[in-house]
Amino acid sequence: MDILVIGGGGREHAIIKMLKASPSVGRLYAAPGNGGIASEAECTGIAATDMEGIKRFVKETKVDFAAVIPDDPLALGMVDMLEEMGIPCFGPNRAAAIIEGSKAFSKRLMEKYDIPTAKCRIFDSYADALGYVESQKPPMVIKADGLALGKGVIIAFTEAEAKAALKSMMLDGKFGASGNTVVIEEFLTGPEVSVLALTDGNDVFLLPSSMDHKRALDGDLGKNTGGMGAIAPNPYFTDEMKKRCMDEIILPTIAAMKAEGRTFRGCLYFGLMLTADGPKVIEYNCRFGDPETQAVLPLVEADLASVMRLISLGKLAEADIRVKNAYSCCVVLASGGYPDAYEKGKTISIGEMEEDTTVFHAGTKLTDGGYITSGGRVIGVTAVRESLAEAVKAAYRGADRIHFEGMYRRSDIGKRALETRGES
Repeated sequence: MDILVIGGGGREHAIIKMLKASPSVGRLYAAPGNGGIASEAECTGIAATDMEGIKRFVKETKVDFAAVIPDDPLALGMVDMLEEMGIPCFGPNRAAAIIEGSKAFSKRLMEKYDIPTAKCRIFDSYADALGYVESQKPPMVIKADGLALGKGVIIAFTEAEAKAALKSMMLDGKFGASGNTVVIEEFLTGPEVSVLALTDGNDVFLLPSSMDHKRALDGDLGKNTGGMGAIAPNPYFTDEMKKRCMDEIILPTIAAMKAEGRTFRGCLYFGLMLTADGPKVIEYNCRFGDPETQAVLPLVEADLASVMRLISLGKLAEADIRVKNAYSCCVVLASGGYPDAYEKGKTISIGEMEEDTTVFHAGTKLTDGGYITSGGRVIGVTAVRESLAEAVKAAYRGADRIHFEGMYRRSDIGKRALETRGES
């Protein structure tokens, strides 16, 4: 089975590595791919959102299957287009991808089907939103309705910060049309958990839970990023909490989407907050998380190509998926300046890694002279070990063997989880 993977980040590199190990896979293509993916698959250089370019490519190569991974092409209807061409796909169609494509839609869905989440108000008028902010007591959470590279969420601790967020989204167009409508939520507190749920719209399999580290700097300080690292499994997601989330959130969400005529097939990401009042949904994503995928997939034993194919057929129940009794840690190495402006084209030096430590390329490009940086998050180093403490130490040992000018990373990935477990 020849497969096209649409996307080109660290998450896609992790997926492609796992697909390459599947005995049923023939040729692997990536659109666009990246420097590291080039050693695993044929990189086409076609942008993930280039609908016409993808259409031409699949006609020429006659691929058997496609895995559409990032949010933008899913929201654009890439799966719909490919399936109309007779190519089965992993990933939700456009109607189902709206669960991430519009936060207003997802909030209304949760309200309609009694799925626990933060109280909120939705506004498409700047004046009305401003008036509401002035009537509330901070902190509050301001969210752009549409896709914003994972950065369209502002936690405002003062009224001034809330007003600045509204202005940047609704007047200044920081996120384009995605900010024309905003969601203003109550501020929730508690441990956060990321859960990746494989589903065919009926059955569901939860991959190991994880803990993302969104802020740019140690101590959860600095600006929001796409994610500076992750550990798995998340110590807060106990068996008891897993059952509660399945019963109160995960299964009801999948059923709700089906009831709305938007059956979800693919990977549904649940960003959860474990509050004093119980688990609540912070956000949905219509795809694998990044960098959570780089921490989670190395803990999974499965023929991923077969699993994806079965999901596309509505036969997830037939899949053989197993989870290792182990722990993982992924440390992200970023370009200086990220998540704001950063320079590209820096030479990357990568040393030899220990066994069960993997380098996932995100923002890299392969040149005649070797790898150079081409993005904000450049590389993720993931280590799998028998204990979380050892996984964290091993991931940082691996990170120490990679260098490029301006490189920075957080030094506390996994610290909170280790403290929760009473480890060091």
